[in-house]
Amino acid sequence: MRLGLSTPVVIKVPGHTAAWEDTAGIAEITRVAELADRLGFHFLTCSEHIAMPPGIPSPQLPQGRGTRYWDPLATLSWLAARTDNIRLLTNVLVLGYHHPLAIAKRYGTLDRMSGGRVRLGLGVGTAEEEFRTLGAEFEDRGARADDAIRALRAALSRTDPEYHGEFYDFAGLVVDPCAVQRRVPLWVGGHSERALRRAVTLADGWIPGAPNADTVRTMLASYPDRPAGFEVVSGAGGAMDPLKSPGRVADTLGALAQAGVTMVPFRPVNRSLEHYCEQLEAVAALDIFEPLVPASR
Repeated sequence: MRLGLSTPVVIKVPGHTAAWEDTAGIAEITRVAELADRLGFHFLTCSEHIAMPPGIPSPQLPQGRGTRYWDPLATLSWLAARTDNIRLLTNVLVLGYHHPLAIAKRYGTLDRMSGGRVRLGLGVGTAEEEFRTLGAEFEDRGARADDAIRALRAALSRTDPEYHGEFYDFAGLVVDPCAVQRRVPLWVGGHSERALRRAVTLADGWIPGAPNADTVRTMLASYPDRPAGFEVVSGAGGAMDPLKSPGRVADTLGALAQAGVTMVPFRPVNRSLEHYCEQLEAVAALDIFEPLVPASR
């Protein structure tokens, strides 16, 4: 199993975030990212919300969403300079908050700076009050997101992008620098059937959150002809403890692999920064762990 890192500190989720993360900052995040890079983890994450009202409910979070979200572009840019191989994943950008050319310019620049390590997790968004505050359209956000993904595909790796769609239309412009990857991986976030359909038809992967393995297997069965190399990046449904229960962790990862999951954002049980780092080393020592092979540059 290929594992990424559900980066600590950058978000605060009630009932999930460890107490030490309350006062931690960039030094602690950097230490974790550098260790994950050395161990061969495949990616680290940073989510996006800009101005969240407190108390927004979530079906996957019994105590609701938190309000701390580090900016992904600033955070991943810093971590790109402190790591060598680990991929940099937005999990996720809310498409309705940005013009596709703005995403192409900002994350194309990051892709160039990092040597082609950007992975764009993209989402439609559900926080209506945040949409309203930012002046973004909420009711037709799904159709706008579909058009934005098509526009991003046309724009990310070209200095002379051209696209003519329902909501976005551009040509005769220069976006320089652009991404160095010929095809920047686009992974769609969301646990619904509609999100999976959007991922299969428009993108390169699906990030469903953390449903159980049976749910993932059942949903993927509806799309047997997924594109070659299609990634399914799903959480394990709870924090893992490879120090205390390595066999259980290996079984959990194995069950996810059998269900069709290709990568898991690792989130460990932890009580301190030291304990967190020990957990990274413990899961990397499991036979099921498949480390990232550094790309030649």
